[in-house]
Amino acid sequence: MQDKIICLPKRVQPAQNQSSLSNVSQAVASTTPLPPPKPSPANPITVEMKGLKTDLDLQQYSFINQMCYERALHWYAKYFPYLVLIHTLVFMLCSNFWFKFPGSSSKIEHFISILGKCFDSPWTTRALSEVSGEDSEEKDNRKNNMNRSNTIQSGPEGSLVNSQSLKSIPEKFVVDKSTAGALDKKEGEQAKALFEKVKKFRLHVEEGDILYAMYVRQTVLKVIKFLIIIAYNSALVSKVQFTVDCNVDIQDMTGYKNFSCNHTMAHLFSKLSFCYLCFVSIYGLTCLYTLYWLFYRSLREYSFEYVRQETGIDDIPDVKNDFAFMLHMIDQYDPLYSKRFAVFLSEVSENKLKQLNLNNEWTPDKLRQKLQTNAHNRLELPLIMLSGLPDTVFEITELQSLKLEIIKNVMIPATIAQLDNLQELSLHQCSVKIHSAALSFLKENLKVLSVKFDDMRELPPWMYGLRNLEELYLVGSLSHDISKNVTLESLRDLKSLKILSIKSNVSKIPQAVVDVSSHLQKMCIHNDGTKLVMLNNLKKMTNLTELELVHCDLERIPHAVFSLLSLQELDLKENNLKSIEEIVSFQHLRKLTVLKLWHNSITYIPEHIKKLTSLERLSFSHNKIEVLPSHLFLCNKIRYLDLSYNDIRFIPPEIGVLQSLQYFSITCNKVESLPDELYFCKKLKTLKIGKNSLSVLSPKIGNLLFLSYLDVKGNHFEILPPELGDCRALKRAGLVVEDALFETLPSDVREQMKTE
Repeated sequence: MQDKIICLPKRVQPAQNQSSLSNVSQAVASTTPLPPPKPSPANPITVEMKGLKTDLDLQQYSFINQMCYERALHWYAKYFPYLVLIHTLVFMLCSNFWFKFPGSSSKIEHFISILGKCFDSPWTTRALSEVSGEDSEEKDNRKNNMNRSNTIQSGPEGSLVNSQSLKSIPEKFVVDKSTAGALDKKEGEQAKALFEKVKKFRLHVEEGDILYAMYVRQTVLKVIKFLIIIAYNSALVSKVQFTVDCNVDIQDMTGYKNFSCNHTMAHLFSKLSFCYLCFVSIYGLTCLYTLYWLFYRSLREYSFEYVRQETGIDDIPDVKNDFAFMLHMIDQYDPLYSKRFAVFLSEVSENKLKQLNLNNEWTPDKLRQKLQTNAHNRLELPLIMLSGLPDTVFEITELQSLKLEIIKNVMIPATIAQLDNLQELSLHQCSVKIHSAALSFLKENLKVLSVKFDDMRELPPWMYGLRNLEELYLVGSLSHDISKNVTLESLRDLKSLKILSIKSNVSKIPQAVVDVSSHLQKMCIHNDGTKLVMLNNLKKMTNLTELELVHCDLERIPHAVFSLLSLQELDLKENNLKSIEEIVSFQHLRKLTVLKLWHNSITYIPEHIKKLTSLERLSFSHNKIEVLPSHLFLCNKIRYLDLSYNDIRFIPPEIGVLQSLQYFSITCNKVESLPDELYFCKKLKTLKIGKNSLSVLSPKIGNLLFLSYLDVKGNHFEILPPELGDCRALKRAGLVVEDALFETLPSDVREQMKTE
């Protein structure tokens, strides 16, 4: 309004000061109304109403109004509208600052974005619909559990516990199970990306509590502001008056000093003040309730207990700090958002999604293309570095061996029972869990288990109950102390175990191995250079037929081996054997047919070896032998003799005694000539004489009619004898020789060898 205040001069009493008598008289005269004029007899009687005369002009009145507005009017009545505006702006700033501050607004915007995507994701509907399809018995059990928990929490502290988590809100939507089960590849990838976003967001947001701290501060500030407004408004609202006395010393300019003013907005401002107090009181009470809500409840912790009970997804983790605070805030809008958001916090839910995507990627036809025959002549399916185990694997009923390598969180379901032909399972660096029904199936059907592990925790505890298991292969770090623990002691329950292989770093044979020694037929210890001591336990393995002690840093042949009367094969590869005088004790092992002493530091072969008349396979390769004793060839049953990679210069003619010899190798030695008696070994099929100092190959090689593999490369031959053509079983692929030397053979011999 243009006129904020309207003022008029007040009537002044006569002053006793004689010097101003004349002025006062003039003022009184000017303010005293004159008697009305007498009506003329000729005119009708009229009465004119006149006010007090002030002799002030319009500019003087405007000046008086402005002066009184500034000097006499109370500041509250004067600036009330501006106070309301300022207070409103302060309240708006307090309420919206955290939406603009970078440290908090980014978290809020990111949270709202992820929350909306989680709410609308088809995977959320599918995950919750699977819960709705549970057996009624499971639902009843869950309801009973919830009722018991509610009864426990109904005490004095029960309300506090219940208030800290999402209440069980039934989700009102109808799910078409046919559509819920169909999740295309694009939707699956989007859901997978959401899981990653939620993980990263949680990891970042749970580190701090800037949102909670800022919200508390702005709420406290609003409460303080509310109290200040109520206090000073209640005290000053009475200062808004309609009439105002104004005393300003402007007599020299207007002739008056005292004025009576009318505040034109007083009635409106007075009513608005009371309304404003009411509105601010309502707002303030809301702020007080918010403050009570902030401090009464633990908003920096959020529990999904109700969601876990209702959905059956038991691994939904509780959250803290700003993440928990935002979930509490969203619950005030709609608890259903938190319930749907919780699906993306569950590893079980994520694994189900990964499983679905995995099944879509690895169809049965694609898996069948990877089938191959393994070393045990079984049809094997190798799966390497997948995100999980596809359920489609269990549709390949012809599968005999399953090899899983570098696959985390493998869950073997009950559907493995469909693989009627499954006998072998290999787990290489896999953490495996198994369904109880699947374990029952494996207990009855699994024959071979291979486990390669980096951590003892990767050893599946259920493997010790495979009562029909016949072969067990363990590869991984297994220290001496760990080998004593109860996990390995349970090997005694493997009553059908026949073959045990441990590739590790044990310092002695674990007692658990001795416990199964009564029915163990083959044992292999590959020790990676760790010294193996205290081998007396070997004496208890009376039924052992094959023994491998590889890379065990043995300096002598263990005496306990000589007690194994059933032993047929002994392999002492990659040890530190220098002397083998104890070899004479092998004569007591009547069944010993295979002896491998390769990759050692043996310098000579003792004459006692002649007493090992039952030997059929003998390997001394990769040693330091210089002289071959003639007594070696008294072991006339030898069919396989490997003397490669030594320092041998001479082959005794007694080699002709070995009429059963089929394999003979002296590769990488210093032999200069071969005795003709070698060609008396008519059954020889493989002859390796490469990388020696031979200059002539005897034509008598044509006597070896069964020869199918001949290695002569790396010698000083100038020509090959044409009698090689008499070796009808020898083909070009089986002849290892320089191309130029091969060309020295007659053309008909070359053509014969090239024909299949």
